[in-house]
Amino acid sequence: MPDLPAPEEVADAGRELALGATVPELHGALCGWLAGGGEDTVAWPARVLADDGVPAPAPGSALDRLRRGVVAQLGDGEFSFQLLLGDEGMALRDRAQALFDWCRSFLGGFGLAAGAKPPLSEEGAEALQDIARLAGASVQDIDEDEDEDEDALSELEEFVRVAVLLLHGDCVLGPRHRRSLN
Repeated sequence: MPDLPAPEEVADAGRELALGATVPELHGALCGWLAGGGEDTVAWPARVLADDGVPAPAPGSALDRLRRGVVAQLGDGEFSFQLLLGDEGMALRDRAQALFDWCRSFLGGFGLAAGAKPPLSEEGAEALQDIARLAGASVQDIDEDEDEDEDALSELEEFVRVAVLLLHGDCVLGPRHRRSLN
């Protein structure tokens, strides 16, 4: 399975194409697009950023490897999907903000691909609402008990990871399975 490029590679590639989006925003939008049933295309930045003027990344570039890695993670059935939020050494506050930014971008990409009435299960609809709540959240002051905050952030990240897999299952795998039965 292809590995995701390092966050700094994605950031550099985004700057080269003048995308104006952070690593979490790019990854979130791409994941939303793919989870919502969007086409796996080399020209994904133009699609997920809704800007036809954005050039397609070069084959083998960090953004192309990001697309191939996400497609592989979403489709592997082994729950290997991971969020790309930034460098591991980021402060807790910055990581929490990155998660909220990721969720906002995920919603944008998902909406572009899935449309107004995606084929969601009850659990999928709840998961999408929860991601929307996270997208609207803001980072509060970090408490004195940073370990508790660290645990809470880890739980949120795990929830989002599983929610994305559920939404991908509803919008991509479910329809694909129904087509193969017909």
